[in-house]
Amino acid sequence: MELVMAGLSAQAFWAAMFVTLFAGFVKGAIGFALPMIMISVFSSFLPPEVALAGLMLPTTIANLGQAFRDGPRPVLAVIRKFWRFIVATLIFIAISAQFVREIPQDVFLVLLGIPITIYALLQLLGRSLAIKLEHQSRAEWGLGVIAGLYGGMSGVWGPPLIVYLMSIGTLKSEMMRTQGVIYLIGSIMLLAAHLKSGVLTGPNAGFSAALVIPTLIGMVIGYYVGDKLDQVRFRWWTQVLLVLTGLNLVRRAVGF
Repeated sequence: MELVMAGLSAQAFWAAMFVTLFAGFVKGAIGFALPMIMISVFSSFLPPEVALAGLMLPTTIANLGQAFRDGPRPVLAVIRKFWRFIVATLIFIAISAQFVREIPQDVFLVLLGIPITIYALLQLLGRSLAIKLEHQSRAEWGLGVIAGLYGGMSGVWGPPLIVYLMSIGTLKSEMMRTQGVIYLIGSIMLLAAHLKSGVLTGPNAGFSAALVIPTLIGMVIGYYVGDKLDQVRFRWWTQVLLVLTGLNLVRRAVGF
C-alpha cells in the first residue's frame, strides 16, 4: 500500500478514492469535469503536487474510453475538424506545465472562473452567445491557448472547450466524443510534461494509478445515467456544471 499512498494517511487516501468515484460518475454522465472535481476537492486536503499528479492517469484513461466509445473513425473526424484548438492546447500545456512550481495560480483561476460563470449563467437565462461562423477559426486558436495555459498549470483545460462547443451549437453525441478526443490528446501531453517536470514520479505515480479503478467504476455508472439524458437536459446540466466550475475556480483563487 505504501507504493500507492504517496505518504498519505489512510483517511486521506480513501477520501481521494471516494472523490474520484464521484468525479468518474460525472465524467461518464456529462462528458467532462473529472479533473476539475478531483483537483478542486483534492486541493483541500492533499499536497499540491500529489493532488495534481493524482488526476493525471485517471484523466488519461477516462478520456481514452470516452474518445473511442464509438470506434476509431469518429476520432479522426474530430481531429480534422478541431485541429486548431488541439494544436494550441498542446503547445501551451507543454509551456505552462514547466512553470507550475513558480507561477501563482490565483490570478489565472480568477480570470478563467469569472468569464465561465458569466457565460454559463447567461446561457441558463436564455441569452444566445453563439460565435459567428466567420470567427470560429480565431475562437478555436484563442480558446485553445487559454485551455493550454490553464491545463499545464492546474490540470483543468475543459471549460474553454465546453464554452466553444456550446457556442457553436454542438449536439450531445458529437460534444461527448469531441470532449473525449481533445481531452485525451491534452491529457497525454500533460502526462508527458509532468514526467519531465518531476511531478508524476515515484509514489505520486503509484497514487495516480490507484485512482484509475474508482474512475472507471464511476464512469460506467455515469454512462448509464447520461445515455438517458435528452439534448435539452444534457445542455442544461452542462451549463449548471459550468457555473459550478467557474465559481469553484474563483473559490480556489480567493482561498475559501
